[in-house]
Formats: sequence, structure tokens, C-alpha cells
Amino acid sequence: MTAYIIRRLIIAVVILIIVTLIVFFVMQLLPGDPLVIFLGQQAGTGSMSQEQLEQLYIRYGLDKPLIVQYWNWISGVVKGNMGESIYYHENVGKLLLERFPVTLDLGIKSFIIYNILGIVMGMVAALRRGKWLDTFATLLSYIGVSIPVFWLGLLLIYLFGLRLDWFPIAGYTLPTEDLWKNLHQSVLPVFCLSLMGWAVIARQTRSSVLEVMSQDYVRTAWSKGLTERKVIMRHILKNSLIPVITIMGIGLGLMFGGQVFIEQVFAIPGVGRLLVGSIFAQDYQVVQSATLVIATIVILINLIVDISYGWLDPRIRYG
Repeated sequence: MTAYIIRRLIIAVVILIIVTLIVFFVMQLLPGDPLVIFLGQQAGTGSMSQEQLEQLYIRYGLDKPLIVQYWNWISGVVKGNMGESIYYHENVGKLLLERFPVTLDLGIKSFIIYNILGIVMGMVAALRRGKWLDTFATLLSYIGVSIPVFWLGLLLIYLFGLRLDWFPIAGYTLPTEDLWKNLHQSVLPVFCLSLMGWAVIARQTRSSVLEVMSQDYVRTAWSKGLTERKVIMRHILKNSLIPVITIMGIGLGLMFGGQVFIEQVFAIPGVGRLLVGSIFAQDYQVVQSATLVIATIVILINLIVDISYGWLDPRIRYG
């Protein structure tokens, strides 16, 4: 098991390094100069001398070769310094720290909801195979996978926000400030984020449960006269959830991707909204650091999932 964990750690580190390289050099390929774009938005290029512009380039490290800029950024991140935002004129770490609780709050709610609903619905569909519940769950899962997150968000805003006026269409309040208001504002964005994850988990759970139910030890349990509850809890549920765990890790990455769109649609001041705004402003320090933080979280979660999977199924770690 130790060797398996070490292998997974090495792979995770390599993936993280590749992510940093891709993000950094893709930002360099974007047309335009981040400083010129910012100063143009502020109408400041005409009032600055060449010497002042050069001082700004030196201040943000843009005067150095790309490989040096990359090394300075990575070494700074390792030391806890993510640099200074060109657009906001604030420390990037501070900007992310202010917005991360919002993204984390929505992410945790969505993760819990779509896993619970997905597993329950997948179990019910498999145990009632061929019945109306199975058909209904399968239909909903196809719909959930097919609907684009941003389109669903706009539809919910129009229907439940503008037409029916049941839920707010924008804004966010921390649960520590007003829990009821936080829950009320979270209904629509959390529903959007949960739908695809719920659909994927439900389909995987149904498939896995059907496979486990066909095994000899399950048929033996039924033949012994055990109650449905005991067979499900002792034999079916535990073994069928092993492949579902992997999907949970993948779903987390998809959820973070969807959260970027949802925060933009619902005007939620999270990391996703900050990331989109920084991309348009070409605030490369914020884009690089925000992407790195999100990638690190996704990689860590998937690492935990891989280790858990290897612990639950010895065939994986010895394969």
C-alpha cells in the first residue's frame, strides 16, 4: 500500500507541474500586453512617460525572460507569495482568500447533495429495474447530463427569479452572517451545480448495483431468506460503491468547472467570477494562481479517491 501511495503522489506532483506550465505559457500566448490593457482601461497610457512604463514592467517582473518569470512565480507560490494583481493592485493570495469561502460553500453543498441524491436514486433504479422508478430515474439522468449548466442557470433565473419571484437572482451572503438568507440564495446555483453530478452518480450507481446483484454471494444471501434491507446494506451497497468513489473525484473537477459559469451567471463573488474577470483583463497573476489553487484541490481530492479505491480494492494497488 505504501508503494501505491508513493506512486500516486509522484503522479499528482507531475500533473500539477504540467498544469502550471500550461497555464503560464497559455497566458503568454494571449494577444496584447496586460499592462497596456489595464492602463488603457484606466486611460493612463497617454499620461505616462516611457520611463514610468518601464518601472511598471520591472515592478511586475514583465521585463524578464519567460522562464525567469515562470520560476519567480512558482518559487513565490511555494513561499506563500502569489504576487500582486495588475488590475486590482492587491496581493493575489488576499484576493483568493476573500473569495474562496464563497466557492467552497457552494461546492460543499453541491457535492453533498448530488452524491446523496445520486446514490439513492441509482440504488432505487437498480432495485426496481424495469419499473416506472427505473425509467423515471434514467430519464432524469439523461436530462441532467445533457443540459448545459449556464443555460440552466439562465432558465432558472428567468422562471423562478423574474417570473415567480421565489428566489433571488444574484448576490451571496455568508452563512456566518445570515444562514437563512445564505440558504435562500444558494438554492438555484446549488441546483445547477448538482444536476450533472447527480445524473452521473445515479447512472454509475445503477450500473454498479446491477453488476453486484448478479454475483453469486448476493444470490446466496437472497436464498438464505435475508430481508431486503440486510442484503442491500451488508452485501450490495458496500461493494457497489467502490467504482462510484472514482466518479465522485471526477465529478468534483467537473463541478469546479461548472462553478466558474454559475458564479458568473448568478453574480456570485467567488473564485470562478474572479477568474473570468481576470481572464478578460489579462491579469495573468490572478489567472495563474486561481487556476493553480483549483487544480491543486481537484488533484488532492482525486489523490484521496485513488488511495481510498486502492484500499477498498486490493486489485488496483497490485495491478
